[in-house]
Amino acid sequence: MKFFDVVPRRSLSLLRIIFFSALVLLVGCADAPDQPVLRFSAIPDQDSANLNPKFQAWAEHLSEQLGVEVQYVPVSDYKAAVEMFKQGEVQLAWFGGLTGVQARRAVPGANAIAQGVEDPTFVSYFIANASLGIERGDDFPAAISGQRFAFGSESSTSGRLMPEYFIRQHTSQSPADFMGSLPLFSGSHDKTVELVESGRVAVGMVNSKVYDRRVAEGETDPDRVVVIWQTPPYPDYNFTAHPQLEEMFGPGFTDKIQRVLIETTDPDLLAVFPRSGLIPAKNSDYQMIFDTAKELGFVR
Repeated sequence: MKFFDVVPRRSLSLLRIIFFSALVLLVGCADAPDQPVLRFSAIPDQDSANLNPKFQAWAEHLSEQLGVEVQYVPVSDYKAAVEMFKQGEVQLAWFGGLTGVQARRAVPGANAIAQGVEDPTFVSYFIANASLGIERGDDFPAAISGQRFAFGSESSTSGRLMPEYFIRQHTSQSPADFMGSLPLFSGSHDKTVELVESGRVAVGMVNSKVYDRRVAEGETDPDRVVVIWQTPPYPDYNFTAHPQLEEMFGPGFTDKIQRVLIETTDPDLLAVFPRSGLIPAKNSDYQMIFDTAKELGFVR
């Protein structure tokens, strides 16, 4: 006796409906294309343990405003951020001036689309352990010569490139020759400040915004780690968009991201950078950084 011979006619009809509905659903799922995911990253210029959850909040904000899935991809260092962008593993990145130039030169069609209100006139601080007795002044601090010192990341604009440029400009010497030793590369601005405060190095070159934030939040005592010089201004950080975005999400999507970024007013989100707001940016805004990086051999 066959199965269908013992199944009531009404039940058999119901089974057929369920079977064909499931079949249609499976076929539909097989044919439906995967929805693209926008992946973005950021150079780890601050303590990454604190940054990761904050950038997760940015992923949620961008996803809500753009109507697409957005994932934040943390990176271990500056070079990794550039490499992931180069390989198309992330389509949007918060870069420093130098890493932005490096990434855009590696990816034709990539564009800087947003920057902080403060970024067109960014500055670095030269900081020192208070035990040196060097006071803040308007002139380049020649008294730091011969002191153990620290840069941030090797690819940092505010923690390495521009400080090195100003040292060479004012002394006609490389940082190593002027300071009398090779630099210690801390990897982030937070760590540079901590190295100076601990006395492991006497002098450091850091992102002014990170130092100011640490002082405001009570993480750094300005009587123990003092600012001895502020550099002249230069352009720095930016959001850079990969040309893949237009292919993945359609024409005009990059402009949509730019609008969302510059219309963001949530102080908690902006404090991640930290910035008072975001404004439009374009590649030519960073010509000075490119020229400096090329002069010092950071780009070809």
